[in-house]
Amino acid sequence: MRLEKSVECPCRPRHSWSKFRSMIRFFKNRFAPSSLAAQQLALGRLEFDLMQILWSRGECNVRDVARQLDRPLAYTTVMTTLDRLYKKGLLDRRMPDRAFLYSARLSRQEWERTRAESILADFLAGPHPSRELLLSSFLDAVGEHDAVLLDELEKKIRRKRRELSQRGQS
Repeated sequence: MRLEKSVECPCRPRHSWSKFRSMIRFFKNRFAPSSLAAQQLALGRLEFDLMQILWSRGECNVRDVARQLDRPLAYTTVMTTLDRLYKKGLLDRRMPDRAFLYSARLSRQEWERTRAESILADFLAGPHPSRELLLSSFLDAVGEHDAVLLDELEKKIRRKRRELSQRGQS
């Protein structure tokens, strides 16, 4: 999930978003090991912008991607960044003529889900006190921000417990 500075919750003061982002950044830097999967799924600002273009437009060459950017960048900068995304495994590419055509390997929703799962798996692989702190802080932040979401999480937990129980894993 990417929280932009311009996004504001109408029911909470702006500082709640800032507090939430700071907390996530703290936990990510403090407790989450930098697994190869998490590093591959992490995107810098330009990488994210290029992925946005490919998610919305589909297959494109470097020149098409560069034209879609909201700021002028050198062709070679775009080319290098697309190549880096390809090497991370986030893009497919083919060369039908003289230029590579790039396309996203995962949809945006698949990327967000995979990234979230990877970050959480890294957090949960940490020491027990770190996991407890992460989960309690997460619940506190969700509770302050959105009581309905807290109720949805509770339902999902009950559903997951039933699934595990049915599989004999509880």
